[in-house]
Amino acid sequence: MRLKFLLFVLSLGLGIAARAESLEPKPNDAAFAPFNPVAAPVTRRLLLKPGDRLAICGDSITEQKKYSRIIEDYLTMCVPQFKVTARQYGWSGEKAPGFLARMTNDCLRFNPTIATTCYGMNDFQYCPYTDDIGGVYVTNQTAIVESFKAHGVRVILGSAGSVGKIPRWAPKLDDTVTDLNLSLCQFRNLDIAIAKQEGVAFADVFWPMLTGEFAAQKQYGASYALNGGDGVHPGWAGHLVMAYAYLKAMGLDGQIGTFTVNLKHSKIKVTAGHRVISARDGTYQIESSRYPFCACTAPPTAAEYPACGQDDVSSDQSIRSGMSLVPFNEDLNRLTLVVKNATAQYYTVTWGGDQKVFTVYQLTHGLNLAAEFPHNPFTDAFAKVDAAVAAKQAFETDEIKNQFEAQHEHLTRAEIAERTEKAVAAAEVTHAQLAAAVAAAFVPVTYTLKIEAE
Repeated sequence: MRLKFLLFVLSLGLGIAARAESLEPKPNDAAFAPFNPVAAPVTRRLLLKPGDRLAICGDSITEQKKYSRIIEDYLTMCVPQFKVTARQYGWSGEKAPGFLARMTNDCLRFNPTIATTCYGMNDFQYCPYTDDIGGVYVTNQTAIVESFKAHGVRVILGSAGSVGKIPRWAPKLDDTVTDLNLSLCQFRNLDIAIAKQEGVAFADVFWPMLTGEFAAQKQYGASYALNGGDGVHPGWAGHLVMAYAYLKAMGLDGQIGTFTVNLKHSKIKVTAGHRVISARDGTYQIESSRYPFCACTAPPTAAEYPACGQDDVSSDQSIRSGMSLVPFNEDLNRLTLVVKNATAQYYTVTWGGDQKVFTVYQLTHGLNLAAEFPHNPFTDAFAKVDAAVAAKQAFETDEIKNQFEAQHEHLTRAEIAERTEKAVAAAEVTHAQLAAAVAAAFVPVTYTLKIEAE
């Protein structure tokens, strides 16, 4: 009955597609005419709570440990006041039924309080949509949500992304990319119906990925592959778009901090998470215990994180490139400088070892330092935390796939349970050390901000 209801809701939503207010806005191109993406629900309040334990669940795209790493980096460094910890549970090739079968052993045992899911890419079977395929997905996706809810876990139900080309493992290579994306759009709409029925949040990964690749290829060229070289597994740009969807669904306001400078009196006011050490003659020394999100770090970088000065913004391997496709900096990464009593037309702003010239209009109306200075005083410190996060998430894959899920031939149920618990206890000693390394790497950063008239 639940399946019939959800499919009815979906068909009803598609039946009123002519009403623009019920659909997502479409790019003005004939390629999008067949698509009917139901308007996604928007998170209106903060979902995170202090001390949350986040479970990031999904298939091989999650196991790439890129969007999950961006999310954990952001939660650790940009909003440290919430003291959120995270674990990723990606499993290559997984469908919703697969996670449902293992979620008690692999995920719920760690008592998450909030979870994100990203299924559907394998569930849609890389073929045009049918109600039979959709029905299996709805049944299992709903069961995942209800199991999380039964354990007191808040859920952000994410859709799958889009595909950029027919992957080599697709069962019928004569299907078109549009055929597959229309099917994924149907799965996205089913996710919205489930989220509404179950009263949980929704993260729209599909539509920003589909429209983002279209925009990127117009801007950067036809070879740009937001969905990755194989059409399914994105590079850093695509993972930034994915992380944006989940962070927005958490209800975060994106306010990292505001520095208000009064040039006439050489004074500066800063918001929570930042502290003024000294202020004199247009030079301000500040200590920050909140970082802006850094789209690149100084080489060498951890696990192929984009390197400042080498990350071509026209490349699908650049986080900054992904930031050009969604309003990440505007919505989630605002470290704002506001200057008052400015009398010159232009000012040079020196932040750490980098400087740029800005107009008085830009400074008086508020300048986003995080967006203007990809390399900044935080990049080195950010890199250390990111390296620790990358090491921890790499261990989490090995922990779940190779240590918890060992073969147990010829053992009784009780013997399997005993062996599993011993494996968990042993692995968690190492995991605790890696988690402690993340916390230890995150330290306040002290730097100088200087503003000089041209």
